[in-house]
Parts: sequence; structure tokens; C-alpha cells
Amino acid sequence: MQTNIQIHRVSALEDMALLGGLSELLVDCVDGGASVSFMQPLSQARAENFWRSLAASVAAGERILLTAQDQHGAVLGTVQVVLSQPENQPHRADVAKLLVHRKARKQGLGEKLMIAAEQAAAGAGKSVLVLDTASDSAERLYKRLGWQVSGVIPDYALLPQGGLCATTIFYKNIGTGGRERSA
Repeated sequence: MQTNIQIHRVSALEDMALLGGLSELLVDCVDGGASVSFMQPLSQARAENFWRSLAASVAAGERILLTAQDQHGAVLGTVQVVLSQPENQPHRADVAKLLVHRKARKQGLGEKLMIAAEQAAAGAGKSVLVLDTASDSAERLYKRLGWQVSGVIPDYALLPQGGLCATTIFYKNIGTGGRERSA
């Protein structure tokens, strides 16, 4: 297990090395078959465009972007917390794009990123988190961390190499978020 992994909150996507590392991570995950909205083959340029498209949202504080980096600054994982929600859902956030590089898997990095994401969401006053994932091995991680299955949608998306897959919707209550529940 790599012990020198640090979780960082990204405030701006202006660092070219960080942008390159995030892009390499996304390409690796898609090449490995992760269903994260992209089809194979995913080019480095297209991956960079994806991360650039999030820059304004990250800078405006509408989205929290966390990275897991080794002692040399290599990006081994990432997760996002989408804070910006509709007017009637200020207490809720979406967790998106939990990505762990294939060379860093099975070392607890996904769990570390998810715990950091939950803490960041709580710090932003959110009390309910929602995510969806292709119905696969990631489900075990979410269940282990106390996430509840809301439902499964069959034939929801295409896998990166083609073929339909189901998605599982999860939620987790992480606190009151300053809002009272109505009866």
C-alpha cells in the first residue's frame, strides 16, 4: 500500500501538470472499462477538454474537486462533490466521478476519497448525498461506507467498449445540513 498519498482540494484547474494528471487518470479508467460517461478510445485531448469544462464550476465553488496524489504529485485518484443544486434542494449534493488509477487500486484509495468527499460535503452544509454507479464492484465500497441503495435502472448507459449496463442509485444522510425535516 502506498502510504504517502495525500488528498488535496483543488481550487483552480490552471496547473498544467494537474490537468495532465487528471486527464491521464480519466483515460486510464475508461481504458480499463469504467463506465464514467465516455466511450473507448478516449483521447488525452478529449479528457483534458472534460477537465477544462469543469474549471469555472470548481473556481466558483459550485463543485468540490478532490485529488489523491503521491509524494511526487502524480494523480492517482479523484472525486467530485457537486454542490450546485436546484433551489428546492440546497441540502443535497451529488458525488461524481470517483476515479482510481488501475495501478493504485485495492489500496483503500477509493475509500479515502469517499470519506474526504463526505467530509467536504458536510463542511459545505450538505446533509444528503446522492450518486449513481454502474452496477459493479464499486457497489461494495459504497455499501461498506454506509450508503443505501435507492434503486437500479437497467440498460442505463453504455459501457466504454459498448454494451448496455445498469446503474445503481445510492444515497447517504450525513447530517442535518441546517435544515429541519417536515413531517
